[in-house]
Amino acid sequence: MSEDVADPPSDKLDRQIIVLGLVIISGTIMAILDTTIINVALETLGQDFDAPLSTIQWTVTGYLLALATVIPLTGWAIDRFGAKRIWMTSIILFVVGSALSGAAWNIESLIVFRVVQGLGGGMLMPTGMAILTMAAGPQRLGRVMSVVGIPMLLGPILGPVIGGWLIEDVGWRWIFFVNLPVGVLALSLAAWKIPGGPGQNSSAALDLRGLFLLPPGFALLIYGLSTASSSGGFGKPSTIMWLLAGGVLVGLFVLHSLDRGERALIDVRLFRDRTFASASVAVFLVGTVLIGSLLLLPLYFQVGRGEGALAAGLLLAPQGLGAATSMPFAGLLTDRLGAGRVVPFGIVLFVLGTIPFVLLDADTSYWLLGAALYVRGLGLGSTMMPTMSAALTTLSKPAIPRATSSLNILMQLGGAFGSALLAVVLARQISSELGQSTGGGRPQKIPDEVRAQVAPQLAEAFNHTFMVALGLSVLLLFPALLLPRKGTAGREKEAVPLG
Repeated sequence: MSEDVADPPSDKLDRQIIVLGLVIISGTIMAILDTTIINVALETLGQDFDAPLSTIQWTVTGYLLALATVIPLTGWAIDRFGAKRIWMTSIILFVVGSALSGAAWNIESLIVFRVVQGLGGGMLMPTGMAILTMAAGPQRLGRVMSVVGIPMLLGPILGPVIGGWLIEDVGWRWIFFVNLPVGVLALSLAAWKIPGGPGQNSSAALDLRGLFLLPPGFALLIYGLSTASSSGGFGKPSTIMWLLAGGVLVGLFVLHSLDRGERALIDVRLFRDRTFASASVAVFLVGTVLIGSLLLLPLYFQVGRGEGALAAGLLLAPQGLGAATSMPFAGLLTDRLGAGRVVPFGIVLFVLGTIPFVLLDADTSYWLLGAALYVRGLGLGSTMMPTMSAALTTLSKPAIPRATSSLNILMQLGGAFGSALLAVVLARQISSELGQSTGGGRPQKIPDEVRAQVAPQLAEAFNHTFMVALGLSVLLLFPALLLPRKGTAGREKEAVPLG
């Protein structure tokens, strides 16, 4: 063989990238677990603090609001200070918020400390994605995103299990204290393994006008969605007011960003790229069905079937196992064949796995539901991270940090929308079937002796709600068909320095 012929660049994940991925996972797993781990503790917190569910729910809503508010700052912060510094600062803030939350003395202090947690956790995932994406280059994006996606899919499954066990056997404060040793480990690994240095644009100026438009706009939108969930509908004048206010601020930011361009907090001109725009719509819908369903499924097992929090978490495990099975293969196939050939197949699997939940009766077999959840997991693992990697394949390297920030914002907004929508639909269906619902968009806990009599009505209420989730899943096919149908494995290897 001629020596003049250069060896093609390797598209395998080398040891350095794998180790870097494990370092990123050690940090992101905390924030993702905490997004769902507290859901199984709401009843216990209400008893300990003598607070109604409508107030207790702010421990979740406040965290999500902080998460969505700080995400838009990530791209600028990485450019200005460097990815390693932002990563380590976020971990410190999250760990401090966790320690304070575990030591909370009343519900008001817990809500405030959860906001601190969210401010730290909001930048962990986009910063970690940017670090890995810039290190690996475009030809390995699918597999890199599969690495990042492990905690994103397994975390919400493990969260209820770990939370249920800690609450039942240790105490609710340990759902926060458990983050302390994990955070110290993540911080140590980051200091050791993530290359340091200044940002790529250390003189970057913060877009103050965008800062006062975009994060408050997102916060108002998510707050409006949360009030819809708690008050039982999107038609309430107060809910419409909050949503309109948020929409106006986001609209003003779009106009501002078009004028300011790449100097804006988020450059909306990125959406002129058809691949990025299509993938962004898909990412929003993935967030809607994924996070929304992760709230709906535990409610079915706990309210509809009377299981405890720990048992409900264990019953959800097949979905995580399915995701873990398909994600490595989905990443490899995405790099070779293109997301446009992988994601539609994943969506079909997800839809097939959801159908049994649309046909629930009072005593549907757990074995059938477990198999369905495994198929749903296969679909999720073949959909979420390939979609996010496709969004980045056609962008320039300098645009990647801001693009990853945009994708994470869309994922959070989709999750907030899905959670609020499915909670509203479920509350209305249970109210229609049984004539009862609770504040906060959650059904009341039904005594075991009553549940046996109303089990068919409960099954019917969940059937209708899962039908909405199924419809949202089908909508995913439309943007998925516009994703690239060519792989990236043959592209020239490009890796940019870490900031």
